[in-house]
Amino acid sequence: MNYLENYHFWLNEKLPLDVVEELRAIADNEDELKDRFGSDLQFGTAGMRGIMGAGSNRLNRYTVRRAAQGMASWLKSTDLPQKAAIGYDSRHNSRLFAEVCAVAFAEQGIKTYLFDRLAPTPMLSYAVRELKCGCGIVISASHNAGAYNGVKCYGPDGCQMTDEPAAVVTQKISEIPYFVPEEKTFNVFLNEGMIAYIEENIWQKYYDTVLTEAVDLETVRNAGLNVVYTPLCGTGNEPVREIFRRLNVNVSVVGCQELPDGDFKTCEYPNPETDAALLESYKVADQNPCDVILGTDPDCDRVAIAVPSADGYKKLTGNELGCLLLEYILKKSSEKNTLPEKGIVVRSIVSAPLADKIAEKYGVEMKAVLTGFKYIGGEILKLEEIGEERRYIFGFEESCGYLKGTYARDKDAVVASMLVCELAASLKSEGKTILDALSALYENYGYYMCKVQSIELTGAGAMEKAAKMMADLRSVVPSAIGGVPVTIFRDYKSGVATNVVSGEKSSIALPSSNVLEFILGEQGSVIARPSGTEPKVKFYYTAVGNSKNDAEELLQRMMQQMSK
Repeated sequence: MNYLENYHFWLNEKLPLDVVEELRAIADNEDELKDRFGSDLQFGTAGMRGIMGAGSNRLNRYTVRRAAQGMASWLKSTDLPQKAAIGYDSRHNSRLFAEVCAVAFAEQGIKTYLFDRLAPTPMLSYAVRELKCGCGIVISASHNAGAYNGVKCYGPDGCQMTDEPAAVVTQKISEIPYFVPEEKTFNVFLNEGMIAYIEENIWQKYYDTVLTEAVDLETVRNAGLNVVYTPLCGTGNEPVREIFRRLNVNVSVVGCQELPDGDFKTCEYPNPETDAALLESYKVADQNPCDVILGTDPDCDRVAIAVPSADGYKKLTGNELGCLLLEYILKKSSEKNTLPEKGIVVRSIVSAPLADKIAEKYGVEMKAVLTGFKYIGGEILKLEEIGEERRYIFGFEESCGYLKGTYARDKDAVVASMLVCELAASLKSEGKTILDALSALYENYGYYMCKVQSIELTGAGAMEKAAKMMADLRSVVPSAIGGVPVTIFRDYKSGVATNVVSGEKSSIALPSSNVLEFILGEQGSVIARPSGTEPKVKFYYTAVGNSKNDAEELLQRMMQQMSK
């Protein structure tokens, strides 16, 4: 049916009065009607995410229920444990959507465990494994603005759902009609035992497990470390502060961002990658002792830090923090003789290759995987299947996602927050700062300047414009970028790497993905990757120089050329 037929189909259903009024209010707004009813909200490997509101292309209790019914139908068709775990964050309707999902599972005879309060995404990943569930769901839109929410889907290994099961779920969803009434209410299923709240012991086991990933607990407990912390109105407030308490860290919390707030009034875009995310924290740091400022996103799987500097505060990039944590973990573990034999570190292909140099120094293997933490989780699973998961040391993405340990299969800002405190405390005990460590990192391994540029396309056919941009880059490979010759061109979609100098071709041992990489010898790279859901193309730049100025100048030349 077309968008108008779809609109009247929704309007004619016996929906609650507030939904009907919302629909009637847009009756004369053709753009809004097309946007809300021109398609269904798409389900992908990470689940689905969208603006909340009435309509088939919006996130609401009807689209969420349909997605959960599809997930339940898929689980019923497998030999996996007929159990599911569900968590949710601080966004509007998150608790409601979580209960809607729980009912959809319970209707199909699937025992469902629901967190009784806000819980971080990595804790859901942990719970899926600990409770031996066949799948899991987190209601969250991660770091998107307050108008958004989402359904993140997880497999039995605690990792975000992969392509094959996601395709089955998508097919199942397409076969389910809208507005199928619930067989019983949430409270009835709860009283009957088909739905149960996750017990407190899971929280305590999670905390204990996170602490086992510490490298040097005594140093941080004795350092008198001063931290300014913001949970950005999300799920990190309880678990991160509990870890701080166990570490004996002095914490000053950003009061206006301490409690749940689905509007995120003091930080409209609660993404730790952005400079704006920590602005309120700087005000608190001005009034309190501070060694490090730390912020976690609403579902507490990403973390960013800033530190006092000569001209105020310097916010570190996700790459800088990832490399500092890697250096700290490998150095301390090497000193304590606790590095595993044939140890493995994992990074996404768009993350800083500086990490490769660090891994090489300490004799551990670096694996580069596609963007998306599920691919890092997939490397852990491969090790687990051969009984060698202890070889996994650390994994990170430039987008502020980190994981030490194998207890979860998604990035975890709780364990990362602990490691940040360890790093800062260790340096403080030596009379040094995190900025000192960052300078030493560049002096020892070379100056790697990284930057992400997001090209957002607008107007009619915006997605087609993004596709054309990628096609043009494929068809005409630049001979040089920023004045530096392109030596290798990698097309991850075709799975072919081409040596531009010799013309020799080789295969790329990664799944097919619409990603292009231009290698500039030892001087850097440019990676282009389109969004799968939005009309934008991201460019990831790395410039390498013998000095900071050299690297920054090359970075500017690279960006100027590509921006044209």
